[in-house]
Order: sequence, then C-alpha cells, then structure tokens
Amino acid sequence: MKKLFTVIFFFLLTFLTQLSAQFTEGSYVLGKDTIFYLLNVPEGFNNNQEKWPLVLFLHGGGEGGHDLEKVKKNGLPRHIAEGRQFPFITLAPQNRFTRGFWDNVALSQLLDHFMLSPRIDQDRVYLTGLSRGGFAAWMLAMHEPERFAALAPVCGAVPRSYDIWIPENLPIWAFHGTDDDLIHPSESVDMIENLRRKKMNPKPKLTLYEGVGHNAWEKAYADPELYKWMLAQKRPKPE
Repeated sequence: MKKLFTVIFFFLLTFLTQLSAQFTEGSYVLGKDTIFYLLNVPEGFNNNQEKWPLVLFLHGGGEGGHDLEKVKKNGLPRHIAEGRQFPFITLAPQNRFTRGFWDNVALSQLLDHFMLSPRIDQDRVYLTGLSRGGFAAWMLAMHEPERFAALAPVCGAVPRSYDIWIPENLPIWAFHGTDDDLIHPSESVDMIENLRRKKMNPKPKLTLYEGVGHNAWEKAYADPELYKWMLAQKRPKPE
C-alpha cells in the first residue's frame, strides 16, 4: 500500500508540475490538521529520472495563515514567483498560525512524506528560513540533526543554550542586518560565536548587512553565492 501511494503521489506531482512554471499548491493531512505548501520544481525536472536537491523554505511571521499567496511575498518564493529559476526543488509550506511558532513535528512529517520520492537526493536537502522562519530553521536543525546538508537562517532568533544540539559537521551560513530592531543581530552573532568555539568543521559563516534592518532577506536571497554555497554541500555519511 505504501509503495502504491508513493507511485500515485509522484505521478500526480509530475503531472501538476507540468501545468505550472512557477508553483504547484499542495496539502498534506497530519491527523486533524493539514499543512498547505507551495512546490516548485526546476526546469528539466520532467525530462529524465535524475535526482534533485530539495530546499525547504520557511517564511516569516507575516505570511502565516491560510492564504498561500502570502508565502510568495518574501525570500526564495518571491524570486520564483518573479520568474527566477533555480536548479533545485523548492518546498515552501505555510505556518497555519498567524501568531504562533512553526510546528517542527509537522514539518518533519511533511519532509518524511516528500522523502518517499526517488527523485529527491536524500543527501542534498537544505534548510532555510527568514525571521520567524529563521528561528524555526534553527530549531528544526536541532530537532532533525542528521536530516540536512546545510542550514541558512536569515534574521532569526535562536535558543543559544541549545547550541550543543547542532551537529558539528553541519555547514551553516547565517544572515542578519546590523540595524534590525525586531530581532537583534546579537541573536545570530552570539550563536555563530558559540558554534565556532565548538570547533565546527566546516566553520560557520555569518554575513552582517551594515545599515540593514529586519529585511535582511532581501539581500540574502538575492545573492547567487548563497545558492552556490548551498548546492556545494552534501550530508555527511554516517560513520
């Protein structure tokens, strides 16, 4: 039954993605709740059976609720909606809470659902998010320490006391604006310093945008170096 479900699901996925050059809207039932998402696949996805990297993007607090159009407002989905193409699958779920944090258990289950696909490279799954989604990205990396090949949180708060939950071999590149008066840049600065004291390999990266406020995501997601760095990472093999 599980194999049949997987075949049917990804047949529909391939069919639907042929109908849209930008996003396909989808949903996944989690008990009594449902998580809605946007999905974008790269050009050439349907031409062969090769495996593709996947980027999980988590939006900020202003895009929560039950309107998927909001998810296209900022960050990676905005660039895709404007016509930019990326060489990876983008999964952008919507936090159903407008005044609440992301549900990391639900995100894990959604990823489990997509990991059934033979078209996804299990060793090249990347995690990024902005603002409240940046916080969620830090938390999910702690919750799922062996899932991701790289982490790129943007202007997110972070529970620094739990830095020991971050794998020492996880590539990290954090971004923040120096004039952020909503989530202070010290959130990213202190966390990266903590991680560097752990002698992580590779060494965590931090980019501070001088004079930029809370909207550091505008510069971060417009930078092609972010995606070049991200796609160069692969999940370490278990020892």
